[in-house]
Amino acid sequence: MWKDFKEFAFKGNIFDLAIAVVIGAAFGKIVTSLVENIITPLIGLISGGIDLSKKAYPVPGTKTIITYGVFIQSIIDFLIISFSIFMVIRLLAKFKKKEVEQPAETPSIDAKEELLKEIRDLLQAQQSATVDKYLPPDDSTK
Repeated sequence: MWKDFKEFAFKGNIFDLAIAVVIGAAFGKIVTSLVENIITPLIGLISGGIDLSKKAYPVPGTKTIITYGVFIQSIIDFLIISFSIFMVIRLLAKFKKKEVEQPAETPSIDAKEELLKEIRDLLQAQQSATVDKYLPPDDSTK
């Protein structure tokens, strides 16, 4: 069991995953700060000073308050964060695609294929000569 655990724990993939989690957490903090400190105030400014986080509904007859504005704000935060992550992943995929799209070596043509190409070219030339023999002369040179 110890051997299996050691193989699992020390595979390269687990270290890559750990690094991705740390970078993802740091990226999440950056995007959260962007949403809370820049985008949300701008949305509030554009919408006439509406602060969704302060929207609430007091339940009549109780001391319970449903803070639906915080929920709406969380949904907006999620959409912005997920869109930001989508754009970063899309950008990384483009870079990776460019690396993969390097020109491949041209496949070598064997002797049989070369011979078939020569036969094809000869047949096309022969057919073209036969067609030209039966066409009327071109009068555009006069």
